[in-house]
Amino acid sequence: MFNNVAIAAKHAQQQHRLCRVLIVDWDVHHGQGIQYIFEDDPSVLYFSWHRYEHGHFWPHLRESDADVVGRGRGLGFTVNLPWNQVGMGNADYVAAFLHVLLPLAFEFDPELVLVSAGFDSAIGDPEGQMLATPECFAHLTQLLQVLAGGRVCAVLEGGYHLESLSQSVCMTVRALLGDPALPLSGPMEPHGSALESLQRVRAAQAPHWVSLQQQGQPDLGRQVGWRLRLRLVSVTLNHPVPLGAAPVLSPGTPCPEGRPSPLPPGEPKFKAAVTQAADALSLLLDQLHLHPTPPVRVAVALTVPDTGRALPPGVLCEEGSLPREETQAWARPREALAQDEALTALGKVLYLLDRILDGQVSSGVAATLASAAAATLDVAVRYGLSHGAQRLLCVAVGQLDRPPDLTDDGRNLWLNIGGKEATAPSTFHVSVPLPVTTGGFLSFALALVLPLAYSFQPDLVLVALGPAHGLRDPQAALLAALLRGPAGGRVLALVDEESTPQLATVLASVLNGEAPPSLGPFSMATPEDAQALMYLRPRLEPRWKMLQVAAPP
Repeated sequence: MFNNVAIAAKHAQQQHRLCRVLIVDWDVHHGQGIQYIFEDDPSVLYFSWHRYEHGHFWPHLRESDADVVGRGRGLGFTVNLPWNQVGMGNADYVAAFLHVLLPLAFEFDPELVLVSAGFDSAIGDPEGQMLATPECFAHLTQLLQVLAGGRVCAVLEGGYHLESLSQSVCMTVRALLGDPALPLSGPMEPHGSALESLQRVRAAQAPHWVSLQQQGQPDLGRQVGWRLRLRLVSVTLNHPVPLGAAPVLSPGTPCPEGRPSPLPPGEPKFKAAVTQAADALSLLLDQLHLHPTPPVRVAVALTVPDTGRALPPGVLCEEGSLPREETQAWARPREALAQDEALTALGKVLYLLDRILDGQVSSGVAATLASAAAATLDVAVRYGLSHGAQRLLCVAVGQLDRPPDLTDDGRNLWLNIGGKEATAPSTFHVSVPLPVTTGGFLSFALALVLPLAYSFQPDLVLVALGPAHGLRDPQAALLAALLRGPAGGRVLALVDEESTPQLATVLASVLNGEAPPSLGPFSMATPEDAQALMYLRPRLEPRWKMLQVAAPP
């Protein structure tokens, strides 16, 4: 059994001598043909999520379940994520990437990513009966583009709702071109059934992947209990769906070849799905109207303008500055901003922030003085919240403590990477030590930073790299690239002017849609980093649902 993606993977290996290919199958059906071809091949990592319903959905195969992980040398290189209920949406799809696919993918370190891009997994499709909206596929694509130097090839495999299909394809192509994704719609809380599936696949894959072992698994008894439990509840799609639950569909009427037929147009479930799709697509068009593509994708405000010669093509070297009187008003009474040089740099930061908030620029990079980095960040947060940002996420790297008088009103979420210990003074203030290994950094980024960001759903992200922040350029670039998604591309990176000369350039590149540099060989997280993550997650999960990796007991 062959398909285009399997043939493409073989071609890449044979003609281009690639050693590691990642295949991501987000079609709603299990790609058993791809699995059979590569199940004993450790050079191909195959990930598939698919409608399964405990084996009641086509192709009704035992080998589509989570505990089937390959064989022989390919053990662990087949990753099956079965959806046992329909109605999975944006939060479920993003959670699957953050908590299953991406940890394995970074450890695998692919040279090419191939996507079986079937959009019967999008909202309104009568075959898939899922609820992921078109912009979700742009987010998934962006998350894949941080792998393999950005070499991602999406192979269209169809869909049965033409408007949902066309919009989903459009969003995917825009992401491939480097455009920022629109913010995700809907509550960012995975369904209980999705968490059961994530829990099972993580348990099945953990023996084969260090990245999953280090993030801490839930109690083994809970895992085994969930793996033995089957919850078969019949609910129809047009029945109200409580938060945290998804509708379960009765097995479809099989076609002669054994495949369930799509819902006929007269069925109530079909009409309900069409109505949901129409509402979601209308909301998407409203978002496109409210969030048009900015004229400038990335602008950079540097303290030394001629440094702009090293900037990537298409990146604007911003020369503007806020009027001095207004800058002075915002600077008072901070002593660190009293010097002319610090005040000039602050004026550039606030001018660029204005341009991002009014939709003229998508994202930006600005330099700060080392002596005034903390004060500049403090002003930038307050300025953003008072000039249109409804929810602002601040990721402060290094010794950049949260201002004690900053109001904890739920509008700003402060995450400090580089604190002395893992603490959560509140659900809107989190501090973690700086990870010292590649594995530790990836665990924090995928299992903490991004789940917090997607749960909070900010409309502006500030990434501040303070003096002696400790991140290597590829790590800083990856962090900025990953944070483009949650805020719809609105990211302002503040860089200490004493950082490496090329840091501003590499940040501008990734914010412009380029792939971040490789982190290098994967190395295990330290026990201290793993312990910090395990300490914070249960304390933050009740408020930030995207942190969840297991169903409640």
